[in-house]
Amino acid sequence: SGNHSRSVRVARTGGSLSALLWVTPAQQRWASSLPMNTVILFVPQQEAWVVERMGRFHRILEPGLNFLIPVLDRIRYVQSLKEIVIDVPEQSAVSLDNVTLQIDGVLYLRILDPFKASYGVEDPEYAVTQLAQTTMRSELGKLTLDKVFRERESLNSNIVHSINQAADDWGIRCLRYEIKDIHVPPRVKESMQMQVEAERKKRATVLESEGTREAAINVAEGHKQAQILASEGEKAEQINKAAGEAQAILAKAEAKAKAIRLLSGALTEQNGNAAASLSVAEQYVSAFSNLAKESNTILLPSNTGDISGMVTQAMTIYGTLSKTSPKVVTEDVEEKSEEPVNQLASSQ
Repeated sequence: SGNHSRSVRVARTGGSLSALLWVTPAQQRWASSLPMNTVILFVPQQEAWVVERMGRFHRILEPGLNFLIPVLDRIRYVQSLKEIVIDVPEQSAVSLDNVTLQIDGVLYLRILDPFKASYGVEDPEYAVTQLAQTTMRSELGKLTLDKVFRERESLNSNIVHSINQAADDWGIRCLRYEIKDIHVPPRVKESMQMQVEAERKKRATVLESEGTREAAINVAEGHKQAQILASEGEKAEQINKAAGEAQAILAKAEAKAKAIRLLSGALTEQNGNAAASLSVAEQYVSAFSNLAKESNTILLPSNTGDISGMVTQAMTIYGTLSKTSPKVVTEDVEEKSEEPVNQLASSQ
């Protein structure tokens, strides 16, 4: 039973028993019973009947109606021209890295020349099967275990090419070869599983590190953008503050200019000099009251107790200056602080 079961094949030669051979079930398909010479024969489609006349090859019968001479002609071989599928039994092979593998496959072939298939080899299917097994072992010995799994298509192609080089003289064409199963030793299988797990852990670690790296980059980019925005906000704040200060200075200057214009107009009116004299006297008296607050050293006139004399002296100085250089008085008044100007304006 199975691929290793044996059965008896009976080959007929002109109706007589010629040989008993031990063959596999796959070979029974090729060794079907040969038809008898009944003068009128009908050959099925996709079959080739090889006819011998007096022991020598005579011709190949085509599908359809055919006529043969009794006694002289006999059908020696029947070849099927269909695509034949052969199950290659499981076999042992050693890879390049000294790993023993158990491999089986499927072979697809077709008979192209019935004459060569009949007289070039005793059993075409058996010969091709053995050639496929030896070629498979030879090709596997050139590859490592990892390449056997990765390059199965290339391995199949190389086996087909090697088979066709040898089977060309047999009139057989190998169409393709497919590896069905590859069995590795249990220990090697465990090692492969450990390798796969280690590779997956490596990938997980790499992905995790890449995620951490991307997160750090994103955080750094966020800090950078925050600092840029903060600096831009501070810049805008300083610009706005400077613009506000500039506007305040202009407003103060315009207010001061307006106050000076009002003061100048008030001095030109009636009793303007008297008002100016009163303001100068008030400032003169106020100056003495602030001397002790700003410094410990005070320079006082000899008559500090005579207030009326001090006011008279200040008015005399103002009157003299106003008579000699009125323009200078105007400039001096402009240089006074904003508070005296406001006081003069209020006095007017």
